[in-house]
Amino acid sequence: MSLPRVLLADDHRVVAEGLKGLLETKFELVGIVEDGRALLSAVAELDPDVVVLDISMPLLNGIQASEQLKKDKARAKVVFLTMHMDVSYAIRALELGASAYVLKHAAATELVTAIQEALKGNTYISPMIAGEVMQSFLEKKQSTSTKRDQNQLTLRQREVLQLLAEGHTVKNIAAMIHISPRTVEFHKYRIMENLNLRTQADLVKFALEHGITGA
Repeated sequence: MSLPRVLLADDHRVVAEGLKGLLETKFELVGIVEDGRALLSAVAELDPDVVVLDISMPLLNGIQASEQLKKDKARAKVVFLTMHMDVSYAIRALELGASAYVLKHAAATELVTAIQEALKGNTYISPMIAGEVMQSFLEKKQSTSTKRDQNQLTLRQREVLQLLAEGHTVKNIAAMIHISPRTVEFHKYRIMENLNLRTQADLVKFALEHGITGA
């Protein structure tokens, strides 16, 4: 009987190597990637059963990558493994169809269980935040200003915002996402208009405050 196939996405090589040893005891680890774009390519190529990904990743963060996987109707179960204890991240991940949200400091004791639960069609949330997450769902308190602001942007605009905030030039962004520099400039203009931002510094600050960059 073949083992479930797992793809790991984490931009910290030391962490990834440690997780590799943990995962290979129970699963077939089909690959390790270091950014959100590489993750999407690897999912399309390798067709894993489960994707384990961080929220903070360069080029395309985990939330945005998960959103794209959902849009692409990828069959892989999504398991977030992150240091972010902010409940709003967990709620957004679950809204996008994630099967599990595991805190990194608990990976050794929780990650394998979370993946196994995901494969069964169940949901797993690290106990440290599970109660608060469920309470937030019950009370429907997800309508924060952060969510409202980001919902003003399209997926492509959030992509461009992250890349701009990470310091990439308009020309480089155009090459990365296969659109013209003029289109990148148009997206930048619309982002700043929609979010009422005036300068590049304001744009970077917004991205950092709302967890959009891979930093």
